Amino acid sequence: MKTLKNNIAKAAFGLAVVVSPAFFTSCDNMLDLAPQGTFTDAQLDSTSIDGLLTSAYAGLECHFFGNNESFQGPITNWIFDVRSDDAYKGGGALSMESNIHDLEVSNLRSDNVCVRDKWRNNFYAISRVHKAMRAIEGTSVENKESLLAELKTLRSYFYFDLIRVFKNIPYFDETVDDPSSVSPYQYSRDEIFGFIKNDLREAYGALPASQQNAGRFNKYVAAAIMAKVSAFTASVNNNSADWNDVITYSDYVIGSGKYELYPNFLDMSKVENDNKYESILAIQFAVTADNAHYNYPNMLNCTISEGNLYGNGDDFFLGSQNLVNAFRTNEDGLPYLTGTSGDVDNSVNVTGDYQGNVDPRLDFTVGRIGFPFRGHTYTRNWCRAYDIYGEYSGKKGQLAPEDPNIVAGIVPWGASGLNFCLIRYADILLLKAEALIETNQNLDEARNLINQVREKAKRSIDGSYSPVDLDPMRANYVVEPYPAEGWTQDYARRAVRMERRLELAMEGNRWFDLVRWGTVVDVVNNYMQSESSLRTYYEGSSINADEVYFPIPLEEVDNAANGAYDEPQQ
Repeated sequence: MKTLKNNIAKAAFGLAVVVSPAFFTSCDNMLDLAPQGTFTDAQLDSTSIDGLLTSAYAGLECHFFGNNESFQGPITNWIFDVRSDDAYKGGGALSMESNIHDLEVSNLRSDNVCVRDKWRNNFYAISRVHKAMRAIEGTSVENKESLLAELKTLRSYFYFDLIRVFKNIPYFDETVDDPSSVSPYQYSRDEIFGFIKNDLREAYGALPASQQNAGRFNKYVAAAIMAKVSAFTASVNNNSADWNDVITYSDYVIGSGKYELYPNFLDMSKVENDNKYESILAIQFAVTADNAHYNYPNMLNCTISEGNLYGNGDDFFLGSQNLVNAFRTNEDGLPYLTGTSGDVDNSVNVTGDYQGNVDPRLDFTVGRIGFPFRGHTYTRNWCRAYDIYGEYSGKKGQLAPEDPNIVAGIVPWGASGLNFCLIRYADILLLKAEALIETNQNLDEARNLINQVREKAKRSIDGSYSPVDLDPMRANYVVEPYPAEGWTQDYARRAVRMERRLELAMEGNRWFDLVRWGTVVDVVNNYMQSESSLRTYYEGSSINADEVYFPIPLEEVDNAANGAYDEPQQ
């Protein structure tokens, strides 16, 4: 087989060899996807398997029938980061993509199209996985168990992505004839997490340590997802056994020797580093003649850029002032740990004139007026709606405008084949550190893991890279590892939570971290109140515990077979 990225580039939006044309006319009842027969050994040759897997993996793109569903319900989850204290919706006005604005201010409705598209994208993807599984299961093809393990790993990730967002979801496997008739109340959340973990355990045992083709899942992808899933259930249920699973499966990844931290922080935003260094689970994007496979899930989020360098980007998904302030460091090069979840106050704002110390990751993460942005000076004219959203256009995922990997003339602006990492190595190091801290097993090892991540930030200051994002003449970049003195469990917990915020900022993790820590309501309400002095549209906004998880989208309730999605009477 060719590389997965090239295969996806050739697959366009179709389901390759596995789906009948009827699939494209059944959007109103998108789970009504009964099995369409099976393959024989003679029919399922290497080319057919190639198509099946390509189709299943391409589900990670969330780009099925048009563009809106890709950026309204993306697998990158930036639309949920705007629910947190990390980001604003951005764009040209509050009314632009108003459904995302509603998420930001917690004006939640069951007919929100972002929520609907999040649901549909994942179940579309699961349907692709199941069609591939049914085709392979009935044959004796070579590496059958390994192929099925890849598909189980994909299925696990899609279900995990769903259950972090929705309170109730239907769970079904490839044997179910009519998925739209499966009740989302058939299984408890704990039972569904159990199914996800069982798939991942089986997959870890059956997958190879390496794959010939970049982007194909190996056993350590399954281990990394298992660490993420176990961290979620461990936090929510306060379960030490799950924390031990986080340690076990993180150790599988760390001990594999296949991954390492990027030499410096900018390296994650270079196409030449796709599937290298920290990349464990990444969406494989590509620039192709049909414009089909670049990063549509983040298509809105390119800065508008003075001089039209990127082609008039939409400038959605901006860093919040609260996030920017979190990058402040004290005289010892350490964060100000003012809250249990890395939440900070806005009493001292980090602006271009700020004289205090900052972590260099700040200027790799967002644009600041007067500072470099991929080798160019970021000015107020790079901000599409400064009076509403201020500055801080997102940098992650953006190449330099003159980078040859950006294809001129392709809309959207800044389009490239840069992969998007859903799980990277730093995430796993910090999850293991968190598990060690929560179980109070080895605080020194946890500190070492956190400091490995901080050392990467420190060595990113030296400026021996291009394009340029830091300006040591204007900013005092100071970041240092945590010392052993004063490293208690409580302090370590605050440190690792802050480190996750700084390291993974604007990568789709913050909201889900706050949810699993149980701090989301307090953190977001405090944030909305303090941030409203800058962003007046937050005035009067709040969130309560009943608004953390979404109900089933209204259209899906209406379309389900025979009232299968109707909530049971108490």
